Amino acid sequence: MATTTAPEFGTQTSIAFSINGRGVTACVSPMERLSKVLRERLGLTGTKVGCDAGDCGACTVLVDGEPVCSCLVAAGQIAGREITTVEGLAARPPICDHLQNSFLRHGAAQCGACTPGMLVSATALLERNSAPTENEVMDAVGGVLCRCTGYRKIITAVLDAGSRTSAESSPRAGNAVGQRLIRLDGKGKVNGAEIFGADETPAGALVVRAIRSPHARARFRFGDLDAFVAAHQGIVRVLTAKDIPGENCYGVISRFADQPVFAEVEARFRGEAVAAVAGEAEAIDAFDLANFPVTWEKLPALTTIAAALAPDAPLIHAHREENVLVRGRVARGEVDRALAKADVVVEGEYETGFVEHAYIEPEAGFARRMGDGIEVQACTQAPYMDRADIAKILGIAPENVRIIPTAVGGGFGAKLDLSVQPFVALAAWVLRQPVRMTYSRPESIISTTKRHPASIRLRASATRDGKLTAMDFAADFNTGAYSSWGPTVAARVPVHASGPYYVPHYRALTRAVHTNLVPAGAFRGFGVPQTAIAQEQLYDDLADRLKIDRLEFRIINALDDDTPTVTGQVLGAGVGIRACFEALRPRWAAAHTEAAEFNANASGPLRRGVGVAGMWYGCGNTSLPNPSTIRVGLKADGRIALHQGAVDIGQGSNTIVTQICADALGAPIDRFDLVSGDTSITPDCGKTSASRQTFVTGKAAHMAGTELRHAILRLADGCECADIVFGDRSITVKENGKQRAITLDDLPLDNYGYVLTSEATFDPPTSPLDENGQGTPYAVFGFGAHLAEIAVDTELGTVRVLKITAAHDVGRAINPTLIEGQIEGGAAQGLGMALMEEFFPGKGENLHDYLIPTVGDMPPVESILIEDPSPIGPFGAKGIGEQAVIPTAPAILNAIHDAIGVRIHRVPATPDRIGAAILAARTLAGSNEEKHA
Repeated sequence: MATTTAPEFGTQTSIAFSINGRGVTACVSPMERLSKVLRERLGLTGTKVGCDAGDCGACTVLVDGEPVCSCLVAAGQIAGREITTVEGLAARPPICDHLQNSFLRHGAAQCGACTPGMLVSATALLERNSAPTENEVMDAVGGVLCRCTGYRKIITAVLDAGSRTSAESSPRAGNAVGQRLIRLDGKGKVNGAEIFGADETPAGALVVRAIRSPHARARFRFGDLDAFVAAHQGIVRVLTAKDIPGENCYGVISRFADQPVFAEVEARFRGEAVAAVAGEAEAIDAFDLANFPVTWEKLPALTTIAAALAPDAPLIHAHREENVLVRGRVARGEVDRALAKADVVVEGEYETGFVEHAYIEPEAGFARRMGDGIEVQACTQAPYMDRADIAKILGIAPENVRIIPTAVGGGFGAKLDLSVQPFVALAAWVLRQPVRMTYSRPESIISTTKRHPASIRLRASATRDGKLTAMDFAADFNTGAYSSWGPTVAARVPVHASGPYYVPHYRALTRAVHTNLVPAGAFRGFGVPQTAIAQEQLYDDLADRLKIDRLEFRIINALDDDTPTVTGQVLGAGVGIRACFEALRPRWAAAHTEAAEFNANASGPLRRGVGVAGMWYGCGNTSLPNPSTIRVGLKADGRIALHQGAVDIGQGSNTIVTQICADALGAPIDRFDLVSGDTSITPDCGKTSASRQTFVTGKAAHMAGTELRHAILRLADGCECADIVFGDRSITVKENGKQRAITLDDLPLDNYGYVLTSEATFDPPTSPLDENGQGTPYAVFGFGAHLAEIAVDTELGTVRVLKITAAHDVGRAINPTLIEGQIEGGAAQGLGMALMEEFFPGKGENLHDYLIPTVGDMPPVESILIEDPSPIGPFGAKGIGEQAVIPTAPAILNAIHDAIGVRIHRVPATPDRIGAAILAARTLAGSNEEKHA
């Protein structure tokens, strides 16, 4: 073994081992992580790094056939050993080849960040046991976290790995919609080839590391930064607010933009960046933050909504009175009068906390200056929004900024906001060198947006026969130090707080309140999941007071095509909520019977319960322009280029939008070449959020595909009823037994380099809301209802979810497999919100202490797809991404009440909170008995 010394950065040792069947020798530090050796020394980036602490399992590889977290293995431990990564699984047929195909068939890979770890772990199981049980599969993959799938499709894929069914599927022209096609980008997810934010780096790139506030509020001052750079070999530059050539301000909603790249005098939350250090990778790795020349003066911080709203509270932003970012309002009818006259009135108060997105891929990317322009490649949900903000920060035209989205290893809303982009862009601009940055897991958790904590108060009333008459709703949302998506949450919640029911008299008031905490932003549902927790529990209370079955109460009050919503909107068609509830009736009756029998015979502490909850969700922006533009071109070789800028974050837009365009055009889907994301080559499809891509971008794709079809038919002088056959370098139009062939090489190319090009833009028809929130906030709503079956241990306070039955009106199921994946993944996040997930700033900034559901927590999920077509959506389709999370938590909470008779008013329903509620109920019952005695 030869050793060399790299000055200041430690001893390097030559270590020989085998990787994916070939012998290699690497010169590394013996203490270097195996994950780093694989990714940075050997270029095997299929192995993902999600935490560097052995918590997520994404970096799992085989060492001598045994699965291990490569981030926990030192390079010195692998001498002479055989390492297998996801890239090497194909060399272990037939098990691995069949397993990868099974993952594709069953939709077991969504974003793909956990997929290598899952595949490697499953391979180790299948090589020793080709026919495992479900429990054995769950044990095998139990060390790998997934935030997208809800695990059920992964379990199914491993159990079905022995099947020789091919994953390939190419329906005939015009028949793609409705088919369970595999993801068009799926192969890269299962063979390790897909490029995520940290997987690609320009040669010679420097590394950037942010300096962040350790306090919720603090003044700061820098020491001698030039002397610091001079004293540290490999450190090239320290960047501060003074280095920003444009505006030191950005934000996802331009008129509320308030977040600096670097704080200038005072940091407003723990984790806010005040500077960044750029340098050689080894120097940045060795750099100790404690040695950075900054002095902190800790200041009193506002860390609760109540403290921020106090009359004497200091203003976090001087121009926002009372620390209120924005207010929302929807009002209709005579609420106070209706409540006073009602037969039954119930009320309640509910609280929810911060929830961390916990996607498996931490934020990462790189930037390089290109003359007078900048190129940024990063994981993002909103490339055109990124482009606008980077241009603003650098003081250059948006056209001089190119954003190239990588594959995104989970987003759920947080990757709508900027993360690494301004740091790498600024450093590359100033230094004129390529620069990269990858957040550590603690850095990701400490600095990126969360689900808004909510404090909700509400009352609702009904007649004796079960008809809702009024609701009075008020909610404050902790939006943290900066605006992010606070205005959207405050505007969306009042529209949705009634639930998918007819409420003739209604008032909903919201406030987004600033505190000295991490900014709260978008997270799958924009405040509606928090709202549903309160509203759906209150509806159960109403049903109980009226002695009406809880499901029937919802069916009685469900919206229909002709009933006005709380904003006065009459949808006219596509209102499938009643059908969703009715689809649950058989399981509702059976589950209650089974729970009653179990409880009647139970001798131990377990009690079973059944709960139900409904939801509705407007697809797209609230009463705002929301356009998407699609370009599709016929190439001279007979293939079709689809310029589709919607970022696929695992939900499947790459596949679904192509299915829609293919059928509108009448072409086989295997003729399409997808051109996605890059702002220099794709039109703006808007951000991937608010369940808008299937509906809005899908509609634009339908329009563009239809227009290209018309252009081809005009070229061939064919009628609308003609069939188009796409051949190699030719097309043939068939009509009434006749056909006309056109050789594409003979035709001139347009400005895009295509024979024919079509471009279409769709902006959903909405209208502004008036001062009382009346108008048309969304063109399309998705609807759904979940039924949860649970068991509560009354001694331990623990809850186990036994089954979830989920009925969703999706308008038209473009790809049922992908829809089921969204439902199951949303159910998993809803389960986490109900039972375990709560982030406390300054605590648990890792995936060990912050708990998300594992494979062992997720029950079977039965998905029931209702197709009540939207008259506007493409082929009638609606969105599904946000919807599935919304009714899960309230259904579980209602099931807890059904099982043990207590309400949980602050989520998550942790064992201590359930135990306290049981104790309080027993104490109250004892007190009442004494009074009666």
